[in-house]
Amino acid sequence: MTSTVFIVSDGTGITAETFAHSILSQFDLKFRLIRLPFIDSHVKAQSAVERINRTAPESERRPIVFTTLVNHDLNEIVKGAHALVMDIFQTFVEPLEQELRIKASHAMGRGHWSVDSEAYYQRIEAINFSLAHDDGQSSRNLEQAEVILIGVSRSGKTPTSLYLAMQYGVKVANYPLIPEDFERGALPGPLSFYKSKLFGLSIDAHRLSQIRAARRPGSRYASLENCRDEVNAAQALMQRKHIPWLCSTHKSIEEIATTVLHECKRDKGI
Repeated sequence: MTSTVFIVSDGTGITAETFAHSILSQFDLKFRLIRLPFIDSHVKAQSAVERINRTAPESERRPIVFTTLVNHDLNEIVKGAHALVMDIFQTFVEPLEQELRIKASHAMGRGHWSVDSEAYYQRIEAINFSLAHDDGQSSRNLEQAEVILIGVSRSGKTPTSLYLAMQYGVKVANYPLIPEDFERGALPGPLSFYKSKLFGLSIDAHRLSQIRAARRPGSRYASLENCRDEVNAAQALMQRKHIPWLCSTHKSIEEIATTVLHECKRDKGI
């Protein structure tokens, strides 16, 4: 049975969605998340309630709503929905107001107003850098990289690089380890100068074969035997070169990124 969960926010709702994911992951159930962003007027709030109520008869469970609306009137409208409505701000802001003895601003979009413009531009630069240095396509300005990910093709290097860039403003390059590297027993040419920045990603051979087969079905590239050989060779190479690495098979992007930042001693709020 799938429960429908609505994320109602006067902003993008991304932060609330992340919070909801963390809470809902504690329950061994299937959830369908629907984000309703930019609910900043009475008309939009009423429209959100109507959409939530239309969902109620479709499931044996009533919908669940996480709201981060700071406007009291809009929040009251949403609380009238035929659903379990949980006000994230009320849960945390009111106790903090009492503890800090100061009234919160209760202004819509405040989280976006307070964005540090310098940090924002750092993230944009990091994204551009990571895109330009994806899959070893460029060695230019490699000295600017804060982290260089290596690993066999389809081991998770690109999504991890982009997550680190978008979330933390970290400039990440990534290079594939290929059969020629294993035959030489050496890292790709440019990387020998930047060993302190290297971090490796590996993956279970069976999972790698499944991922590759989706792109190139029936190919040697996707065969289990080839995947097993590449994974073993890559891990042996990283161990020989004393490069820290982890297996990405059962880890989320968030877990991988946190480990990379920790191991590479890049202090980005962790």
